[in-house]
Amino acid sequence: MSSALIANPDTYVEGVPYDVLAKLRRETPVTRVGDFWAVLRHSDVRHVLRNPATFSSQLGGTQIRDPATPEDLGYVRRMMLNMDPPEHGRLRGLLTKAFTPRAIGRLTERIEGWAHDLVAAVADRGECDFAKDVAADLPLLTLAEVFGVPEQDRRLMFDWSNRVIGFQDAEYAVSATVRPEDVTDLARAALAVRPEPGPDGSMPDPRTRAGMPDLYAYANALGEYKRSHPGDDVMSNLMLHVDDEGGRVSIAEFENLFWLFSVAGNETLRNGLPGGLAALLQHPEQYRKLLDDRSLLPGAVEEMLRWWTPVMHFRRTATEDTRLSDVDIKAGDKVVVWFSSANRDETVFADPDAFDVSRAPSEHLTFGHGSHFCLGSHLARVQMRALFEAVLEQLGEVRRAGEPRRLRSNFQNGLKSLPIQWG
Repeated sequence: MSSALIANPDTYVEGVPYDVLAKLRRETPVTRVGDFWAVLRHSDVRHVLRNPATFSSQLGGTQIRDPATPEDLGYVRRMMLNMDPPEHGRLRGLLTKAFTPRAIGRLTERIEGWAHDLVAAVADRGECDFAKDVAADLPLLTLAEVFGVPEQDRRLMFDWSNRVIGFQDAEYAVSATVRPEDVTDLARAALAVRPEPGPDGSMPDPRTRAGMPDLYAYANALGEYKRSHPGDDVMSNLMLHVDDEGGRVSIAEFENLFWLFSVAGNETLRNGLPGGLAALLQHPEQYRKLLDDRSLLPGAVEEMLRWWTPVMHFRRTATEDTRLSDVDIKAGDKVVVWFSSANRDETVFADPDAFDVSRAPSEHLTFGHGSHFCLGSHLARVQMRALFEAVLEQLGEVRRAGEPRRLRSNFQNGLKSLPIQWG
């Protein structure tokens, strides 16, 4: 058995190699894979994530691949995802204040309405591609509401997240589904600078500013507009807030937050929603249990998040020599926490490979842990509960109508297609 399997994106076209992860977790829970240490045990993942002074997000960023140049590293360090305290705390605090109870309440009500309408739109057809026709739109509608993005522009975020998260997938890396005639003037100006594939079909690195000029053009113009014409959306709240020193979010910080939400906030849910349905389809007895007792839905959503685990890993960089599970780690080493493994750790979860909608509450790590715990976790849960409530209510028990197609990625546990039928 080669540990390199867990880093190879081709592996995930067939599925997450849980058997390999389980064997490594038992035998070498901190194991060398290429140029990084893979951290596979639940307790070790928690330790790494709650100790940013030893395991830094900022030193090398949070992706396994090193940025290509010092300039690219400087770029990724400006994103909240790749910050350490105290800079991270300042920006996170401002963002937390922007999600006011009133804003959250309004978002929750609209999410429930959108979820109902998305399922109602396919209900009479008897079949659909759940990943494309239903799941893809709910996070886009939600994020458009958070940012105050016009509804007709929301598909821009679909393409942007495809290009960033799907850079290892030939289909997603060149995603360009938005037509200039269908969007606002703001979006048309951004589309005018969208990069085209090169002669070999390759695209510029989407983790660089130069690789996503259309996203940054849109974000810059939107940020300037929000500052001078604030609405009642979350990002307008953010642009108006001041921190304890009297500072406000800069346009550059707004741009990077827009990148983070448009990509990470979209893609995680877009894969978690069809992933949750895939779990139910593979376990029809659990599906029927949920149909019979809707009160199980909140717990079932937590089990979907644990069992599917949309984001499979994140990187940290050791700031000093340290030890983890009796392994010596040197300052500067890449340390990659593997959520797909930690969420099936048999020392934490009984019968961890089983999908059980009535499983007792558990400490899954799908939203991370520590200071970088996902800010959008509440909205993610609201979206999942709303969409599955709509599916149970309007479609009842659905069945697979074809083979799912998986994303070629070692980072996102993604489904590009999930054909289903009902009735």
